[in-house]
Amino acid sequence: MPSSTDAEHIAISKSKGIKIDWKDGHSSEYALDYLRAQCPCAGCTGAHGSKTTAPEASSNPLQLYKPALKMTAVEPVGNYAIRIDWNDGHSAGIYSYEHFRRICPCAECRELFGD
Repeated sequence: MPSSTDAEHIAISKSKGIKIDWKDGHSSEYALDYLRAQCPCAGCTGAHGSKTTAPEASSNPLQLYKPALKMTAVEPVGNYAIRIDWNDGHSAGIYSYEHFRRICPCAECRELFGD
């Protein structure tokens, strides 16, 4: 059966990640750090000539605290995507359901989509 990009159920935990049950029976789980690293926006993918990544700890050697990565807001974009605001200040990523399915971290999908 071909993979589906139609979500049947989406569970969101702003402090843990996103779980999607697909209409073809497959389930995908995305941890926060993985989702942030897979941001599809032009800045993060390098589509504008400069690739950025999630900010690392400050260059200040005296910084003792780095807040845990969290989603501060999650909202639907039409019937095809989710936009995520991150506590690191990033909010440009619109994660389409097709993108979610393509980046599913399970072994089956990694083999299917060539990761």
